[in-house]
Amino acid sequence: MKTEEPSHQEKGLLSILSRPWVYDLFMNLVGKKRQRVRLVEKYIRPFPGCRILEIGCGTAWRLSYLPYSIGEYAGFDMNPLYIESARKRWRNRVNCRFFCQKVEDAAILETEYYDIVLAFGIVHHLSDKEATYLFNVAYHALKLNGALITYDNVYVEDQDRLAKWFISRDRGRAVRTAEGYKRLALQHFVDIETDVLHDVLRIPYTAFIMRCIKRSPAVSNKMSPATKVSYS
Repeated sequence: MKTEEPSHQEKGLLSILSRPWVYDLFMNLVGKKRQRVRLVEKYIRPFPGCRILEIGCGTAWRLSYLPYSIGEYAGFDMNPLYIESARKRWRNRVNCRFFCQKVEDAAILETEYYDIVLAFGIVHHLSDKEATYLFNVAYHALKLNGALITYDNVYVEDQDRLAKWFISRDRGRAVRTAEGYKRLALQHFVDIETDVLHDVLRIPYTAFIMRCIKRSPAVSNKMSPATKVSYS
């Protein structure tokens, strides 16, 4: 009987990334500060008083780039060490809360509550079934016209060979093409903006961003995914 390949791996050298201080150090080493700021300004687009939910928040280092004017931040992750680190690091920042759970076990009590849902670097760790559940959770957690922003590494045509090599060594074992990610999102969202970035890290890498807007059923029924999805 054929078994499904795990969508996430924690073994060998990759296992050390499960330690919060190693994870934070790695993110600081490979990430570009100015590109992180650009991600917030161009794609997340926080505004005063907005409520943000982050799925797979890690140590919640992204809070360093979110303005204090946001109304509320909630983050969850399956790694209890990450959550413990996030609670300690951000204990003095008001309106922030963290909880430990897996995506497939996520129980979000607040429906139609959040203005923004973030899923950065998480979908490529999930099987199709798990990813579908993530999009479902995000859709129901969002207010109308709220946005889900996803960010994942991606396989594209004519990809830099080093970028492809680095991506193939990622802990996430479900890296997809742009079409693969969009196919999952379209099960719940029809208004989707996309972008492919090659300059977000200090190492050769390719990232794919989706900004998925929750529309009312009446509006969604009038929209054609073929015309509303942006191909960057």
